[in-house]
Amino acid sequence: MTAPVSFGRKPLPSGFIDDVRAVAGKRLQLGEAIRLQHGSSETHYDPVLPDAVVFAHSTEEVAALVRLCVAHDVPIIPFGAGTSLEGNTTPIHGGLTIDLGEMNAILAVNQEDFDCTVQAGVRREQLNEYLRDQGLFFPIDPGANATIGGMASTRASGTNAVRYGTMREAVLSLQVVTPDGRIIRTARRARKSAAGYDLTRLMIGAEGTLGIITEITLRLHGIPEAISSAVCSFDTLKGAVDTVVQSIQLAVPVARIEILDDSQMRASNAYSKLNYPETTTLFFEFHGSERYVQEQVETVRELAGQNGGGAFLWSNLPEERSKLWKARHEAYYAAIAQRPGAVGWTTDVCVPISRLAQCIVETKHDLAGSSVPSTIVGHVGDGNFHVIFAIDPGRPEEMTQVEAINERLITRALAMDGTCTGEHGIGIGKQRHLADELGDAIDMMRLIKRTIDPKNLFNPGKIFQL
Repeated sequence: MTAPVSFGRKPLPSGFIDDVRAVAGKRLQLGEAIRLQHGSSETHYDPVLPDAVVFAHSTEEVAALVRLCVAHDVPIIPFGAGTSLEGNTTPIHGGLTIDLGEMNAILAVNQEDFDCTVQAGVRREQLNEYLRDQGLFFPIDPGANATIGGMASTRASGTNAVRYGTMREAVLSLQVVTPDGRIIRTARRARKSAAGYDLTRLMIGAEGTLGIITEITLRLHGIPEAISSAVCSFDTLKGAVDTVVQSIQLAVPVARIEILDDSQMRASNAYSKLNYPETTTLFFEFHGSERYVQEQVETVRELAGQNGGGAFLWSNLPEERSKLWKARHEAYYAAIAQRPGAVGWTTDVCVPISRLAQCIVETKHDLAGSSVPSTIVGHVGDGNFHVIFAIDPGRPEEMTQVEAINERLITRALAMDGTCTGEHGIGIGKQRHLADELGDAIDMMRLIKRTIDPKNLFNPGKIFQL
């Protein structure tokens, strides 16, 4: 396990807990089990417990809690579903964690305008279940059944990003509680605006360091007439990536293109009870009219064949598509399950699509020299891929080895004009790499942070140090 960087924590001021209890009542939790749940990460970071947890029920309640924290100089950490991967919600300074998971109302659906407004605790799967009968869906799919507020805070992406974009494109407006306890709305529902600074985009990806998102207005899309999924195995990793690049260059509007290397396919076959060839494999999904989907399938099938692809297995049946994408979403757990008792470490980078093949092939070569089991899986349609390591927590030398591989991976991506994180965010894990990527631009981020949150109470210690 990796201990997060901590800069000390002060005991809670006298009277603070009583003040919070007056606002939240029994929804204030001080028990160790609840605090541990809110201080743990999905991956390799050691737990750091908050001093207290509150389950908020309204924007006004969040604002009241913020005002109390500011008055008592207590750090504030917003929390969604806890699925982030870079210690984004780890309370390294202690303080009060505000869990927004019970603020889970779908407030409005504007079917004619293809948008909706939801509270921050609404889950991705919950929203799509609600929208299905209206012929609409929300396409951002990071894999985990994350909260919409958490997805906005980390600028989440996922399997559909190649066609539908990321949370940056999906969000029209936010309601935010600011560090002085005010409630603001960053925009209206109009599809475009030139009205002042783009506060919506400023808050998206800020990881709760500038404000607490309590409501989100989202773009929606019509459910396609036809949806088809396909699987194709390849002789070489390069052949699979070349198929992706050529499909993008030919402007084939594939909804999803996912890559799983040979190690991941072995793990997924065992974990998800599949029987695909254990070689590098692409998972596809095509959306549109029946005729248009068939044309897309034929084009990509031809490209795959030219690049060493095997049988191109595709299906329109919902149950087969669900099984395929369930296996993809379980890839992380499948990779860790290869090694009983292992701890997962997952990292991601994103590079321009023209450099993707080189970056993955060089990374795969690097992994071949490691004794730590690892897999590659990625949203290759937009140049993003992940490496998942299964680490033995009893062998600290493995952590050292993985850190060195991660360092080389990020250096490689940055040298290709890519980014140190395509979708995990910075949190506590990639702060030094953010400096390598953006240089003096971080000083402007610090200036914004100091101006909006002068006491540095909102999720302090994340993204960069002041």
